[in-house]
Amino acid sequence: MTLTGFVKNHSGILAARWFLGMAEAGLLPGVSYYLSCWYKSTEIGVRIAIFFSAAALAGSFGGLLAAAISRMDGVGGRPGWAWIFIIEGLATVVVGAACWWMVFDWPDTARFLSPDDRIRVQRRIITSKQGQTAEDFDKRYIWAALTDWKTYGYMLINAGALVPIYAFSLFLPTILRGMGHHGTKAQLLSVPPYAGAAVCTVAVGFIADKTRQRGLLNMMTILVGMAGFVMLISSENPKLQYAGTFLGAAGLYPVLPNTMSWAVNNTEGSLKRVIVVGMLAGFGNLNGIVSCNIYLLRESPRFWTGHGVVLGYQFFLLFGVSTAMHFALKTSNANRRAGKLDAKWDALTQEEKLIAGDKRPDFVYTI
Repeated sequence: MTLTGFVKNHSGILAARWFLGMAEAGLLPGVSYYLSCWYKSTEIGVRIAIFFSAAALAGSFGGLLAAAISRMDGVGGRPGWAWIFIIEGLATVVVGAACWWMVFDWPDTARFLSPDDRIRVQRRIITSKQGQTAEDFDKRYIWAALTDWKTYGYMLINAGALVPIYAFSLFLPTILRGMGHHGTKAQLLSVPPYAGAAVCTVAVGFIADKTRQRGLLNMMTILVGMAGFVMLISSENPKLQYAGTFLGAAGLYPVLPNTMSWAVNNTEGSLKRVIVVGMLAGFGNLNGIVSCNIYLLRESPRFWTGHGVVLGYQFFLLFGVSTAMHFALKTSNANRRAGKLDAKWDALTQEEKLIAGDKRPDFVYTI
């Protein structure tokens, strides 16, 4: 991030972005996994939502900060945009260095907890059916993640959310220019949609923890997001399109942490869980390639192709797959309560039962 402010050519910017992407790729899945090792399944949603809301707030306050830093244009012989990368990058380095001493891997190694508290935290995680916080490596957990149909359902939902979210940075500046705003004023007007999305993200995370209806909340919030994109594609009025960005952001941003929490809730065992959340994030990030290539400048300001593809992602992957998984998991829970998995369970060896995780008949899926 910091070195982006020192690049002098196209090759330099590509190299800087490459290393930035490598560093950032594991952040959301890594933090989500880390939180799942400390908090119960009914506590994880709002915490992942608070963490992810920082992405929305970055889009919000990033605009404010960029407007202020850009006034440093010419300082040290560097343009204002370069100082944005340098200052924001250095802030990240400082916080990251501090985290080395502040973050502990597991509850059983946390020095700020007493021995009794360490046992208590681990017991809470186990009783919430998330498994041990630390497990010995076993390649069977990798195979369990790769062969679990739920993994691929969550991957599709995650991709359905990330394509529209990546698209925001592509068309929002066009809308603001259409309203006659440029420079600092345009930066400031980019703040409200992201700020509203951050509030909605935390609210949905809180409600999902209380109700354990993560699939249903995905369905409800994405309808709001789709309404926003319908406003974007159906009108050339920049003010109406700007209003659509509020609905679009409010309906999309909550889906990502909610889906990540959904996957964490329904994956028992820390080793299997880390594979699942990594696959979720990795596949979702790949779909950024789609976002970058569907918004064609010649179609401005309606962006028929871009908004059309995004609406398709939202309807088929977000709404459609969330609906299918909601009812599939609901049916699975009913079968477990009816004892339909008991015979298969009894046929397993003791060793197979120890690594069964969320395949156990008494494991209840969050729907």
